[in-house]
Amino acid sequence: MGLMNKLRAELLDIIEWIDDSRHTLVWRFPRYHNQIKYGAQLIVRPGQQAIFVIEGKIADVFAPGQYRLETKNLPLLSTIAGWKYGFDSAFKSEVYFVNTRQITDLKWGTPNPVMMRDPDFGNIRVRAFGTYTLKAKDPKTLLRELVGTDGTFETEEISELLRSIVNTSFADVVAKSEIPVLDFSAHYHELGEEIRKVVVERVDAEYGLEIPQLYIVNISVPAEVEQALDARTSMNAIGDMAAYQRYQLGQAMSVAAANPAGGLAGAGVGLGMGLGIAQTMGATPAPAGSAPSAQNPPPPPPAASWHIAVNGQTQGPFTPEQIAEGLAAGQLRGDSLVWTAGMANWMAANQVPALATLFQPTPPPPPVPTPDTE
Repeated sequence: MGLMNKLRAELLDIIEWIDDSRHTLVWRFPRYHNQIKYGAQLIVRPGQQAIFVIEGKIADVFAPGQYRLETKNLPLLSTIAGWKYGFDSAFKSEVYFVNTRQITDLKWGTPNPVMMRDPDFGNIRVRAFGTYTLKAKDPKTLLRELVGTDGTFETEEISELLRSIVNTSFADVVAKSEIPVLDFSAHYHELGEEIRKVVVERVDAEYGLEIPQLYIVNISVPAEVEQALDARTSMNAIGDMAAYQRYQLGQAMSVAAANPAGGLAGAGVGLGMGLGIAQTMGATPAPAGSAPSAQNPPPPPPAASWHIAVNGQTQGPFTPEQIAEGLAAGQLRGDSLVWTAGMANWMAANQVPALATLFQPTPPPPPVPTPDTE
């Protein structure tokens, strides 16, 4: 196998890299014993740079183009190797191709929530994720600081480091921006550009990398905060809460009236709850320590509570107004058995003096007067 590699190296005189990957930053040209024929052809395609390294030192760098490797094209390497006459012989050198085009579809995200102070919600935790692009800006620095002797250097080998830098920069920028959580979505582009600048400051000089683009796709808050936001949005959409409660009360009474079985009981419960909520929403608390206002009369005495026997079961208690509503809806008849405190036994509703007026016959309309005729 070693002999075949040697023969292949002797015959091969073209050095090139056909990049069929999308996430390779640096690739080392494979050659038996690193021997390169003097006068070989070097092809550097657009979006690439070729770096010659000899004895651990970076010698010559080639931009895109086609070259014949000889003394005039390799001044630094010739000086290091001591070639003064450019004789026709093989030389040992490592050739690294660096990908200088943008590598897209790289993702970042905060693995843990970032704490920030929000003017509306106080201390709050947020998460974020997005995408960014990567590009080799200084191939020499990249080769010295990250690649070393690695034959192939992929973006995955540095993605964890870059994500950490982006996450730290995100926390710094968001904390200093003082933008409320509710306004984040309107500032994604502005925040993304600020984060990109901070990241570039940290990776440019140290690693020779560039971040041409960085985008924020989403900034989210914990589930309980989302529920609070939804509740606030719903309340703002309702507007007048008292009017909304009255509307709900009317709907509940309509449903109860359409349900003969247990409808009176349901109407009573819905009416009681609705009145209680409406009174709570309409009440204005008095200042602490102040005397009761003369304009607020004391609450009226509690009305009598009535119970109704329906199919051998007791329903209630109901107020006289609810009894009247049940009679009007056809859910209560004169022979329905009722009972209230102070009664010895159940009695028909039309036999109870307190309810008898509800069952009095309605007088017919008065006769229409006839005009006088002469």
